Amino acid sequence: MKYPILYSFKRCPYAMRARMSLMLANIKCELREVRLNNKPNHMLEVSPKGTVPVLILKDQVIDESIEIINWVIDKHKIFEGNLSEDLEEYTENLIDLFDKKFKYHLDRYKYSSRYEGSNESKHRDECAIILSEIENTISDHDWFFGEKINKLDIAILPFIRQFRIANPNWFDQNLESKKVKEYLNRFLESDLLKDVMINYKVWDEDSELIYFP
Repeated sequence: MKYPILYSFKRCPYAMRARMSLMLANIKCELREVRLNNKPNHMLEVSPKGTVPVLILKDQVIDESIEIINWVIDKHKIFEGNLSEDLEEYTENLIDLFDKKFKYHLDRYKYSSRYEGSNESKHRDECAIILSEIENTISDHDWFFGEKINKLDIAILPFIRQFRIANPNWFDQNLESKKVKEYLNRFLESDLLKDVMINYKVWDEDSELIYFP
């Protein structure tokens, strides 16, 4: 295997953040775009839980997005020296909050019909509360902590983006967290997002090799 293999799905926020880390480190992969309702047998063989992203290396399979990010950071030190120890600890705590509490409410807001008895507006408001809690921490520069992108940015922005997609009019007109909206808008206009959101043909066993980035 000349390059790592990455099973991905363009719109999945977990796959997005894995692709961003690989892009920032310029780690070339064979990209395999999948349909989540028709997952390739090989992907299921190496990762039976059947979710993306899945990164296949010569000596291991990593099938959690945050673990892919951590592997990239450990290998290439892409954010080294950007943050103090206190902000690194804050980063890990906030990522954990988004991965658990924010994502829990986001799913029940965006996909309320899938959850019996789900109160869409309640879950929307819970997400908004979390965003209001970070409002005064966000910088006025491109990224959360300032001019340099960090692990926190690539970990949480895909979920904030999904929150807006659930109801763009409500987000733009009613979310009171002004700096959160500005932070998201800078991301939506960034070259990084454009570079990781390219359309790829769905992969099958007969597909030509496609590389990312």
